[in-house]
Amino acid sequence: MKPRNGIASLVLPPVLVLVGAVILMEIGARMLNEPFMLPRPGAVMRVMVDHRAELAASLWTTAEAALIGFFASAILGAAVAMILSASPLARRAFYPYTVFFQTVPIIAIAPLLVIWCGPGILAVALSAFIVSVFPVIANTLSGLLSTDPALEDLFRLYEASRWSRLWKLKLPSALPNIFTGLRIAAGLAVIGTVVSEFLVGLFGPGEGLGVRIVSAKKTGHTDEVFAAVLIASLLGLAMFAGINLAAKILLRRWHASERD
Repeated sequence: MKPRNGIASLVLPPVLVLVGAVILMEIGARMLNEPFMLPRPGAVMRVMVDHRAELAASLWTTAEAALIGFFASAILGAAVAMILSASPLARRAFYPYTVFFQTVPIIAIAPLLVIWCGPGILAVALSAFIVSVFPVIANTLSGLLSTDPALEDLFRLYEASRWSRLWKLKLPSALPNIFTGLRIAAGLAVIGTVVSEFLVGLFGPGEGLGVRIVSAKKTGHTDEVFAAVLIASLLGLAMFAGINLAAKILLRRWHASERD
């Protein structure tokens, strides 16, 4: 009986919030009575069913670019953080430029990426990478620099090499921070992909969710806009859930944040 109660307590609250949001949207749509401004949830669901093949193709295009950008940010961001953690001089010289990637609006540099790389998946994936790499660098670096000094002294006492200290002590200690950065990066990668697709769709062929949102807005199909936005949000949620699952598998045996 206990596991059932645990599952119910996990699933029921978000389901109730979702049902409440759908009911409020339905009431608001009926009161407004302007489908162009706010479509009914049923109309959005009908679009998702009637155009499921086209939406699935758009989802695949967006997911491919978002995943490429996300994995690139995870690998390169962690590598950069490890280099910066090894040298205070490198941190002072290069860390401010990593902040640059976070402060420059992606909407401002996405057109340049399209001009440089051409309209296609490369420009979109680069946009996803640029907006998602900084959280990985910042959180990984914070975790690497937060290693227990007493444990570092113990490793030095046993004359452990720098590589051994990094692999056996610093990286395991930094894993909770790394997963925090990856959770943030997962959502940002989807945002960067969709925003870049707005521009890629204007410069050339493209069938991602961002392109579908722009075309549906131009033709006044607000229900299709809502459907594409909902699917993009579900993509970000799926990526976030994947990171949570990986964190649960790797950390549940020894870190308090993943034991429940």
